[in-house]
Amino acid sequence: MGSSSLIRQAGIFVVRPNKIFVKSYGCQMNVYDSGRMADAMVKSGYAETKDCAEADLIVLNTCHIREKATEKIYSEVGRLKALRKKNPDLKIAVAGCVAQAEGTEIQRRQPAVDIVVGPQAYHRLPDLVAKAGSGTSVADTDFPLRSKFSRLPRNRLPRGQVTAFLTIQEGCDKFCTFCVVPYTRGAEDSRPAAEVVEEANLLVERGARDITLLGQNVNSYNGVGPDGGKRSLADLIVELSKIEALKRIRFTTSHPRDMSQDLIDAFVECDKLMPYLHLPVQSGSDRILRAMNRRHTARQYVDLIRRIRGRRPDIVISGDFIVAFPGETEEDFLQTIELVEEVSYGRSYSFKYSPRPGTPAAALPQIDGDVASERLARLQRLLRKQQQECQRNFVGRTVSVLFERKGRKPGQLVGKSEHLHAVHAQATADCLGQIRKVEIVRSEANSLSGKLVSVREPVGGSPRRR
Repeated sequence: MGSSSLIRQAGIFVVRPNKIFVKSYGCQMNVYDSGRMADAMVKSGYAETKDCAEADLIVLNTCHIREKATEKIYSEVGRLKALRKKNPDLKIAVAGCVAQAEGTEIQRRQPAVDIVVGPQAYHRLPDLVAKAGSGTSVADTDFPLRSKFSRLPRNRLPRGQVTAFLTIQEGCDKFCTFCVVPYTRGAEDSRPAAEVVEEANLLVERGARDITLLGQNVNSYNGVGPDGGKRSLADLIVELSKIEALKRIRFTTSHPRDMSQDLIDAFVECDKLMPYLHLPVQSGSDRILRAMNRRHTARQYVDLIRRIRGRRPDIVISGDFIVAFPGETEEDFLQTIELVEEVSYGRSYSFKYSPRPGTPAAALPQIDGDVASERLARLQRLLRKQQQECQRNFVGRTVSVLFERKGRKPGQLVGKSEHLHAVHAQATADCLGQIRKVEIVRSEANSLSGKLVSVREPVGGSPRRR
């Protein structure tokens, strides 16, 4: 029945809108893309649901970064297809990077999948849904010449939500030997600056006060400006900072080779750019970095961090690490430990290398699993210690917290500090959506506990630091 269904209620048949359920895996960009797919279907007459059991369309927006991602999707589809006993017209779609990498092989192995749609074809989802069904499966994993962003609905941020993601760049041209992104997301593509500013304004109108700019390699942003000239990420941040009600700007994920001087300077010159930077290094061994095709050395990375901290001493640095990359020796691993000790991270993400089919590193001899696990455990102990030290350094200090939601305890609110720490404090409900001063009294496992300071944060947000 197109975008509606005939159901029986109290002995009579009524028409209700078809419903879509989207489940996201992996990165923040997938969360953003999931919202845009849902928006596209809502525009076509669907209604969103948080319960997959009442959905007429289930979309699994997949991630291909971690090991066994594909097998997990097949298992999930096997579980979901049982819902067809209640709703024979249920359609199941697999989207995202697994869809791009596997294509129609997904439908061959799991006939319950009606639709396969890659990241560059989300704007065509309504058409694919219309074509699918009655035993007909469809797939679209093409890379169109025109950007998908101009054809997807803008972000419909729920009222009352004060933080938002905004994708400004997609794809990557770096071709790290462990990574599938260039193959599943394609070449680097930056959205026009005016289009980004327009969507940011819409988000702010709906209540967003903290926007995180997203991209697989976000600091390579090179979007066209209204005058036809190119805009850097720093240029875009300056433009976005002119939106009065937008109080905080963040960005992720960056590559060290694209960390330009104007972007470093922006951490000082732009009040609204928060002092937190996620800058992956992956390894501290130059030999392994070359094998990864990272195109920077460990010393270049450390010197870059030193330059950034020279301009913004209070910045919190986050990083990514891969241990047991093919060929990694104990000496290579210890060089990673040395780099971590020299940099000192406030937050980090670390993983054992997992081969991704089709990437150059997948064909290399792999490190023994026990060795990989032992190295990861050693690295994570050090990273965890550094995170705790970073958090403890905030005890006794006053930070600015944008309160986002109610906490677990009565009268408790939870929000984020300038440095992206989760902070909870006793506060009244009228503080929701507000930036308030909080004195930190205790460091928890993954958050900070504080008490509200009576003085309200100035309208301009965090003070500028020179």
